[in-house]
Amino acid sequence: MLTTTHPPVTADDFETIYADARGDATQVPWADGRPHPALVTWLNAIAPSLVRCGARVAVVGCGLGDDAVELIRRGYDVTAFDCSPTAIEWAQRRFPAHGAAFSHADLFSLPTRWHHRFDLVVEINTVQALPPTRRGDTLHAIANLLSPRGMLLVICRARQDASSLDAGPPWPLTEEELLEAAAAAGLAVEGEPCTFRDSETPPVLRTRALFRRATRSL
Repeated sequence: MLTTTHPPVTADDFETIYADARGDATQVPWADGRPHPALVTWLNAIAPSLVRCGARVAVVGCGLGDDAVELIRRGYDVTAFDCSPTAIEWAQRRFPAHGAAFSHADLFSLPTRWHHRFDLVVEINTVQALPPTRRGDTLHAIANLLSPRGMLLVICRARQDASSLDAGPPWPLTEEELLEAAAAAGLAVEGEPCTFRDSETPPVLRTRALFRRATRSL
């Protein structure tokens, strides 16, 4: 059983979740042993026309590594990181052939060598996991990873009613909230966001959106 008494909102909280799980992925609420279905759908239907094979891809908050390894298997040059050292060690044990792709790093103090480096950044569930007051900082930190022509894929829990927000985490976003936070971080939406209900039981409302730098000059 987990010993944490509150949902995670800091790096230490996330580390406690992973450490207390003691290798049992069923004790990590967001780990289901497969790449995120919405990412797989996007990779199958949209990515081939936007992201070349071999492109540099960063995976934010990679957890146990399923999304990162899916991207590696599709031919991308992946750097995956998480604020939890236990999560990174766990991912490396699960995928020993790809251990070098995983790094322990804090989103808010990333190595400068990663700045402006990546053609694609994949962000799934990090924005929703931090308090709404931190959305701007979070997206700004993520945007720093993008190359001048890079793209950011965001997949997060969504809500339709801007007037209602339950105690989190997670803190689902309306499309408007996501776009406003992204714009404040210097990002412009590419095309139309896609809000949909997934195949979970019960279904969860989610948004998938693609962003680029509002200006492509550094």
